[in-house]
Amino acid sequence: MRQTEEVGWVSYLFNSSSQQQDMLRTVGTQSVDDLFAQVPQHLMLDRPLDLPPPLSEMELEDTVRTLAAQNVGASARCCLMGGGVYDHFVPAVVDEIASRGEFYTAYTPYQAEASQGSLQAFFEFQTLICRLTGMDVANASLYEGATAVSEAVFMAMRATKRHDRVVVCGSLHPEYLSVLRTYLAHLECAIEVIPVVDGVVDTSRLADAVDHKTACVVTQHPNVFGCFESVTEMSDAAHAHGALFVVLCDPISLGVLTRPGDYGADIAVAEGQSLGIPMQYGGPFLGILATRHEHLRKMPGRLIGQTQDRDGKPCFTLNLQAREQHIRREKATSNICTNQGLLALRATVYLAAVGRQGLREIAELCCRKTHYAAQRLCAVDGLRMMFDRPFFREFVLACDDVAGCQERARAAGFDIGPLLKQFDWPGIGSAVESGVLVAVTEKRTREQIDGLADALRC
Repeated sequence: MRQTEEVGWVSYLFNSSSQQQDMLRTVGTQSVDDLFAQVPQHLMLDRPLDLPPPLSEMELEDTVRTLAAQNVGASARCCLMGGGVYDHFVPAVVDEIASRGEFYTAYTPYQAEASQGSLQAFFEFQTLICRLTGMDVANASLYEGATAVSEAVFMAMRATKRHDRVVVCGSLHPEYLSVLRTYLAHLECAIEVIPVVDGVVDTSRLADAVDHKTACVVTQHPNVFGCFESVTEMSDAAHAHGALFVVLCDPISLGVLTRPGDYGADIAVAEGQSLGIPMQYGGPFLGILATRHEHLRKMPGRLIGQTQDRDGKPCFTLNLQAREQHIRREKATSNICTNQGLLALRATVYLAAVGRQGLREIAELCCRKTHYAAQRLCAVDGLRMMFDRPFFREFVLACDDVAGCQERARAAGFDIGPLLKQFDWPGIGSAVESGVLVAVTEKRTREQIDGLADALRC
């Protein structure tokens, strides 16, 4: 609320006609129409908005409930969709702790001395991510996987002082590549995409593409098709020319696969949705970034550290926060001005709850059930594996009638996808248009997998 001479106390959302005139005079215009004079006339709406008639509160609540009832979540169907978001089991303890008021309403720890609980949670998150990835240091989270990849590329450019080009595997998620192109659109940095051959990147072509101007090599492992890349060879190719090796990994797969830090990755990034975060209609999710100690000061976002207070008691503090809110913009390591604190907390609770052995068991279940699903589905006429490669939790199913295959599954209560033809695939083109992704998590049962195979056989 604020007070005005004309109308007394009014809500801050409204202003009087005299106040509107004062505002217009201040900006040098005579009317609201003058503000939009620069908009071409053919883009201006010359009629009232086509809105429904007003509703009473009771009618509005009824309408909203009717619309909400049309939403169908994964709990009402069997979700075998892949492509970056997965239907994993979330232990009840994750919701119980993350929904506590101390965490649920906290935004970000600007006053470190008054945010010890949040800082400790972020510190533990960083510790767990370092153990998970085999890296030396992790930040206190980023937005999600796609921007984490782009932030890693910028970080590599700062670390190597190379700004001319980056080499990206064509098996990187196409939406992540699209985000990277957007980030680099107005910079003089070329992106060279290495084509995919039978589900993976040709490492000899990748090695030929890396030179002394390359800032980094970016790969995804397992890749967007679910296949395993030759990451050790890629690491060697990058380091032979002084470039950094950036790996987009799957956190669940690290329960059984070699950690990025153990095969030479310089920066490990990930989408953390599978770590205790529901699919929730595509977000919000969690960006993960970890690196080696020598690149610590080039890392974007926040870093939480542990120290002692004046009484000698352990406490936590914001060590690095080189964001544009704190320092000159040209010196900032990132324009991302917040972190996904609540979702990082969920990942922390999830990893602490399942533990090392639990994560391994979850990964093994995903792998075994996915291979069983591939065996059952490929026994159906008209279905086959698109790529003859080792895979982890998802694979590409090639169908004679891919749209019909997806529709038959949907009609029977199973969601598979996305269809590969929805994306632009550099270097592959129409070769994958008959493919659909199928992902199988620890939640799927033998009966559900058999049911999907039966549905597609009809």
